[in-house]
Amino acid sequence: MKKRLLAAVSAGLCLGGLGTEAMAQSSVTIYGIIDTGVEYLNHTNAAGQGKLRTLPLTGLLPSRIGFKGVEDLGGGLRAFFNLESGFVPTTGGMGQGNRLFGRQSNVGLMDPTWGTFTLGRQYNMTAISLIAADIMGPANHGLSNMDSYLPNTRSDNALGYMNKIGNTTVGATYSFGRDTSAAGGPAATNCAGENAADAQACRQWTALIKYDTATWGVATAYDTLRGGAGAGNLLTSSNYKDNRASFNGWFKVGDLKIGGGLIARHLQRAVDINYNLWYLGASYALTPQWQVEGQVAHLDTRNSPDDSTLGTARAIYFLSKRTSLYASYAYIKNRGNAAIAVSSGSTVGVGQNQSSVMAGIRHTF
Repeated sequence: MKKRLLAAVSAGLCLGGLGTEAMAQSSVTIYGIIDTGVEYLNHTNAAGQGKLRTLPLTGLLPSRIGFKGVEDLGGGLRAFFNLESGFVPTTGGMGQGNRLFGRQSNVGLMDPTWGTFTLGRQYNMTAISLIAADIMGPANHGLSNMDSYLPNTRSDNALGYMNKIGNTTVGATYSFGRDTSAAGGPAATNCAGENAADAQACRQWTALIKYDTATWGVATAYDTLRGGAGAGNLLTSSNYKDNRASFNGWFKVGDLKIGGGLIARHLQRAVDINYNLWYLGASYALTPQWQVEGQVAHLDTRNSPDDSTLGTARAIYFLSKRTSLYASYAYIKNRGNAAIAVSSGSTVGVGQNQSSVMAGIRHTF
């Protein structure tokens, strides 16, 4: 349950110069998710050996604890902040490159007419564009396995803007240094930017336009990341760029929802590489307690036989509004020299197919 903490402390005791009337218009919310389970995978190495493990990253949704606050400034204008920390429930370790508030750390202003302005570490437009159409979401058996950037679609040192006009939403972000963590891996690529000697190093911009009704919607987004000296993910120069264009849509018929789309990636280096990631999924509520979902994703590496296809099926049982049990099965087929694992944070032998079965529990508060 979300806990609403009213800021009822007297101005004379906590914030000089602010009256108690102003304080009564502000609030802070504490919220979170704890999600983990157990999984078995085969073909985790060249010898084809399997293993049983606890989930290191996520089951259905990544675990987190967050704090958010809003203050009414009058005339419809509000100030806000978001602090959100990701963690690994099986070990207690920090996520997002060992950042304290790696999921979000930002402050801003929102106005019903002029929209929302945000400054700090924040989700970018690629993340927002996928929310409605990606049925699996940021799950252990989702699109994240096909493109490790997708669960890390956040930007450090960023300015953000978003506005909704009727059914249409537009938004953009611009980062002066997209990733300051050097911890390694796709969530910490050592690209701090803000370099006087190289103004283009580690810059990033994203843009979004989407249209949603109660029963259907479409979205498109564009995302450009620049590299920098010493950065990871093959972007070791500010002359290198990683571009993604996302196109997707979804619709509902009763309790059935179908969503799908395309993410086209163009990695500009000494030798350019192009990928197309296609996905199509469906979700159906069998009863108020039972929900079944499935999705197929295909990663096509242009002018190469190194392609992969991932199929996922899962069932969710809601014990309450806040607690659910789930089970999921996934199978990935790797062609050529592809070595994409079926599960987040795992490995697979080159060119080998792999399957995974997992079960877990999710609790929100």
